[in-house]
Amino acid sequence: MIIAVDGPSGSGKSSTARGVATRLGLQYLDTGAMYRAVTWSALEYGLDLDDLAAVAERARAVVLSISTDPQRARFAADGVDVTEAIRDPRISASVSKIATNLDVRAELIRRQRELIDAAQPTGGAVVEGRDIATVVAPQSELKVLLTADQDARMARRKAELADGSVTAEQLRDQIVRRDADDSTVSQFQVASDGAVEIDSTHLTLEEVIDVICRLAKEAEAVPSDRTS
Repeated sequence: MIIAVDGPSGSGKSSTARGVATRLGLQYLDTGAMYRAVTWSALEYGLDLDDLAAVAERARAVVLSISTDPQRARFAADGVDVTEAIRDPRISASVSKIATNLDVRAELIRRQRELIDAAQPTGGAVVEGRDIATVVAPQSELKVLLTADQDARMARRKAELADGSVTAEQLRDQIVRRDADDSTVSQFQVASDGAVEIDSTHLTLEEVIDVICRLAKEAEAVPSDRTS
């Protein structure tokens, strides 16, 4: 089974997807971390992020190592562990320039599909991001659009960050501006065909995980016509 979890920044996609994957014994793929890792690599190389061709070439060249174990999410770029580094505010401030580069998107979508295919023999994966249900894996047996109101999303993102690591303005930029930028290349704010929309504003993490796991069991009972 492939479960696609899409949604805006701060909606709880990562925590939810990890929890669902852990409970159902599936692999977990954080596609947003891949864009962050490419951002880190481009900045390390001193690239001008507005140089679309140079950034796309870096995306094709960088060696990404991604753990799909939901209880051990680790990421490396060219042999360097960037698990913590890709959550730095400087990455958050720049990642939209990477995510809106269409050649970068094409490369990372290719890699994401390879990882999804590799997960099939082990039972499947929970894949979270912006356009998983619509572009990366439209064949997913379960598609979820996870939403929350802006105040809840900002509070959740703030809770993920170290105290004082970002200002209120930077936090709003991470949520509001990133969504606006990313919406130019990915339609993640409207449920795709066959997707279930879950508003998590007033739900706990465990409640959201419960809902998705129930939906997964229901989807699993329905014969699939998905082809590889």
